Amino acid sequence: MKNSKSILKLVVLSMLIAIGVVISPILRVEGMCPMAHFINIVCSVFMGPWYSLLCAFIIGIIRMAIMGIPPLALTGAIFGAFLSGLFYRFSKGKLIFAVLGEIIGTGIIGAIVSYPVMSIIWGKDGLSLFFYVPSFICGTLIGGSIAFFFLRKFADAGMLAKTQDMLGSKVFSDKSTILSNSILIATFGAILFFVFFMVPQIFGTEGAVWGYLAYGSIGVFLCLAVIYYIVKKIKSK
Repeated sequence: MKNSKSILKLVVLSMLIAIGVVISPILRVEGMCPMAHFINIVCSVFMGPWYSLLCAFIIGIIRMAIMGIPPLALTGAIFGAFLSGLFYRFSKGKLIFAVLGEIIGTGIIGAIVSYPVMSIIWGKDGLSLFFYVPSFICGTLIGGSIAFFFLRKFADAGMLAKTQDMLGSKVFSDKSTILSNSILIATFGAILFFVFFMVPQIFGTEGAVWGYLAYGSIGVFLCLAVIYYIVKKIKSK
């Protein structure tokens, strides 16, 4: 039984690596790769920090080797992958902490580490210590929102605990709360932001309307999330 779970872990790890390599160039803009953070968080929740670190490392190496991506493929992934798994374990299975670990690990630590790597090793000029922080944080917020939405629905359907058990990972039960549902509503805004942001990048269409739609979607769903939280809190009293 233990061997079968180890084999299943390797199979799932290989699938996540393959998915990460395939979708990273499709949904990527310069300095931002949201779906890499999605893969990091999902792998962290499914299998823990060490597998997530290995997954991010292999994806980064493959992207650098065959796609010509700079070392950002590593510095912008490995720290968040590991911290996402650690935060998830230390919080005893709180999905929001897996997202938070990715944001801190990639958006702050990975972004700062990227500066000396890109300026000294890669020889890129015009950089500063916090040059990559805005784009990295934006990418983790978008990818993290998509991951939270996916995992929240996965957990509510009772599939997350079953998947963790099949993989031989630590099994956690993170039930929906008013706060988690509010965050779930807010994630719709981040997902729509990503969609509206990517449309002109993919199809080459210009126009301020896409910017208005992108930022407007975030504002609308944040307001809806706050309203939902307040109304539910009042009703629960």
